[in-house]
Amino acid sequence: MQIMGAGKPATIYDVAARAGVSKSLVSLVLQRSPRVSQQRRDAVLKAIQELDYRPSTAAVSLAGTRSRTIGVVLDDFRNQWFVDLLTGLRESLQDQGHRLVVADRFLNTGLDASPVEGFLSMRVEGLVIAGEPDTDLAVPASTPLVIAGGRVAIPRADTVANDDRAGGAMAAEHLLALGHARLGFIGASSAASDERRIGFRAGVDGRAEVATVVLPGEPTEEAGSRAVAQLLDAHPDVTAVFAANDVMALGALSELAERGLRVPEDVSVMGYDDTPLAATRYVGLTSIDDRSVEIGRGAGERLLARIADPSTAATEVLVEPRLVARRTTAAR
Repeated sequence: MQIMGAGKPATIYDVAARAGVSKSLVSLVLQRSPRVSQQRRDAVLKAIQELDYRPSTAAVSLAGTRSRTIGVVLDDFRNQWFVDLLTGLRESLQDQGHRLVVADRFLNTGLDASPVEGFLSMRVEGLVIAGEPDTDLAVPASTPLVIAGGRVAIPRADTVANDDRAGGAMAAEHLLALGHARLGFIGASSAASDERRIGFRAGVDGRAEVATVVLPGEPTEEAGSRAVAQLLDAHPDVTAVFAANDVMALGALSELAERGLRVPEDVSVMGYDDTPLAATRYVGLTSIDDRSVEIGRGAGERLLARIADPSTAATEVLVEPRLVARRTTAAR
């Protein structure tokens, strides 16, 4: 993520002065009017680029008006942990009169503009990036920023996240206490998956055998099915599987059922995030609760503090996870 120079956002008057034209002519260029000569159009576009000007799309651009709007960029609406995260954000921000505007960075991948660009055009008072931020997202230093759920360090941005390594170690302790000596981990190519895998191995600490399958791509249900298939093909003696998230764990449950293996009698399975799906009576998945409501609430509190005082030093807050044992794990 690129952090641009500090200072107040450029206005349409700044663009007009830089280009040597009137404010109304800048407006015509922004409206792509054919009545503007190419020479003047080029001058305006050059000024816009040099000043990093973003035209407001709402009345909040009027002088002295606050938008009371917070932009939230999600990794993927299909990931259920965002539901609790948004609940916590709303709880911490609504008393101050702020509203949330949410965008999925994968929803419009065919378009050139990122959701961050759209939020900046709306003059949002702050941004929350939920998940791992892309390195190509450009955020002005004047815009308060909080990373929620991700662990990528961004200059002058607060971070509020789950302690994934501690959660992985909790999963290991749970399965070891149940007497499992041949364990498996399935994950995908994400920072959270890596942290949970590292914590899991550290928690085992040589007290059991651990086989690992990490697939490229997103931690989806289909990936969980493929990963556990590869795991069992190579290590058929595995008696317990820890998945990087609940969605992958659901895929593992499906694959085990197709192979005629009973859960938890033959193989114990646990996930991570403690999503609503995990808690359903039909699934009853043992999971590590990442406490995403608390992450959202903490992210909102840090954002309000940064809006009030943008000069405060960046902080990292790690929320302690907790084990939620259900019927997919049992003693060996």
